[in-house]
Amino acid sequence: MRLTAHLVAALCWLAPLPALAQEAAAIVAQNRDQIEKPSRQTIGPVIAELAASGDPMADDILSAWAEKRLVIRKSDDVLFLATPEGDGFALTALDGTPAGTAAKGDLTELKPNAGVRGVIAAALVQFTLSDPDPKRRAEALTSIARDPTAETLDPLRASIATEEDLTLKAQKERLERFLTLRFDPDPAARVKAIESLGSDTSLDTRAALNPLVATTRIATAGEPTGNIARPLTLGRDLTETEAYDLLVAANLAPARLTPEEQRAALVANIVDGKVGGIPVAELDDQTARDRAYTALELAGTVPTAATNDEATAALAAHKFYEVYTEPNPEVTLAAAAALKGIDQRVALMQAADLGLDALSLAAIYFLAAIGLAITFGVMGVINMAHGEFITMGAYTGFVVQLFVPDYTLSILIALPLAFAVTFAAGVAMERLVIRHLYKRPLETLLATFGISIALQQILKNVFGTQARPLTAPGWLDGALEFNDVVSISYIRIAIFVLALIFLAFFLYLMKRTRLGLEVRAVTQNPSMAASMGINPDRINMLTFGLGSGIAGIAGVAIGLYAKVTSEMGADYIVQSFMTVVVGGVGNVWGTLAGATMIGSLQKVIEFLNPSNTLAAQTYMILFIILFIQFRPRGIIALRGRAAGD
Repeated sequence: MRLTAHLVAALCWLAPLPALAQEAAAIVAQNRDQIEKPSRQTIGPVIAELAASGDPMADDILSAWAEKRLVIRKSDDVLFLATPEGDGFALTALDGTPAGTAAKGDLTELKPNAGVRGVIAAALVQFTLSDPDPKRRAEALTSIARDPTAETLDPLRASIATEEDLTLKAQKERLERFLTLRFDPDPAARVKAIESLGSDTSLDTRAALNPLVATTRIATAGEPTGNIARPLTLGRDLTETEAYDLLVAANLAPARLTPEEQRAALVANIVDGKVGGIPVAELDDQTARDRAYTALELAGTVPTAATNDEATAALAAHKFYEVYTEPNPEVTLAAAAALKGIDQRVALMQAADLGLDALSLAAIYFLAAIGLAITFGVMGVINMAHGEFITMGAYTGFVVQLFVPDYTLSILIALPLAFAVTFAAGVAMERLVIRHLYKRPLETLLATFGISIALQQILKNVFGTQARPLTAPGWLDGALEFNDVVSISYIRIAIFVLALIFLAFFLYLMKRTRLGLEVRAVTQNPSMAASMGINPDRINMLTFGLGSGIAGIAGVAIGLYAKVTSEMGADYIVQSFMTVVVGGVGNVWGTLAGATMIGSLQKVIEFLNPSNTLAAQTYMILFIILFIQFRPRGIIALRGRAAGD
């Protein structure tokens, strides 16, 4: 007896579940006629009732209906959900129970039109936005953002309160603001949504606001209607042709009559030597031809068209305006104010982004020039082959990567190896050529220029003319993005850090080491340095090798950013010399200042004239020439005896 009582209680508790499971089926049965022959205007309440039923099968029924899988079995006229299976379909009853299979010929598909499918899709949003699977909810948000409609606004709002994932909730709230400012019938709600965007300058925010301030041009004979943006003045804001086209498009005037059409019509209607009552002999005047054509119009002989005088009169009789496509003035005012604030913030961000670009370019120029700051700025040797030492360093990195596939390890090996290779090349060049040409700058320039050409050809013969890849490690891929406008690549950040390291190294070397002390002594007074036991030849050799070695390391860094070819160094030699000369010969701080000035100047010129990089280079060189005229010793000039040398 006790067991029987428990079974009865359990059955009573479970009794409501079948009723709930049957609710969607009951709604379909009650509205079957409308479901079989739906109309977008009348089916909305039925779909809404299904969506609000709470029956788990409502989602499946609506999905099947939208996908044309809601079918009628011809044998008994019963509705089922159909799923393709082999040559036929597996059937599921509207209460979710399996109902066997059927051949395609035994079923009639219900095919809702596009409008009804749109209503169904909007109802399904309610299910997907509240789906237990976060991935499905995220996919629903992406789908709504891709194709927003007014029908999705209410389901989206309803799902926000129950959303537990904070990230998805923020996305829903943001998307809700976009849909509100676009589709909400209440202008106050739309204005509030626009104002709630705050300082958001993202591309999707601008894309949502721009349609609200989009305008179109209209022509009117009386007072204009709609949300007027501004009146248009003929001849200033639009041409006569554009204005008359507006009249024709608005059916306020006939199409303009062309001279060819007028001539053909007049010739075709010559009767007894006259056209429209005007003798042919008098038609050599445009005014007479216009009168003749007007007479033919009145007689219904030719189609109505506007002569020049009629077109002029029509233009004078109408006014032209630019009208917002958004009808509510409060919404357009709020959108325009928001876009103005966004434009101001974007301008500041563009300036910041330009500054980051300038700093990164300055770091590249500083790396390329710091070796030259030693050989030219300290030693006074004009080394036109300095660019080829940069190229040798880049190719050293390429060769290392051929044998070491780990890009991080290969770069760590390439940096010291490039220094060793170019240091040795610099020492050999100083011993064989440069040491014989000290105090003879013109001969040094010509000799190193010849060496530069020879090295380019050797590199071309060894590595070919195609650009070789110097691949950065994976952790240098991508960019540090602050927002949609401001970003800087990780490679440029690495080059900037490397430039700071070299600055610290150079300062330490020159100020805190014996070699630096001896270099400064030989630079200022070689004879006095020799009398103190310093070997000037050895110091010159080491100094030139050091400058060349630093150029090799710079080549590895620049090769990660730029293409590696035999002409790579030539792209940086001019900027390197300008950096050293403009900054102040013999001063590392001057080199840094010169690199910053030239990098910033180049980026500003390129920003102002983005379509012509050659012009940007030309303007920059002209500016440098003018700058040197007023400050020949550079930004930071040497003082004392060294300055006199």
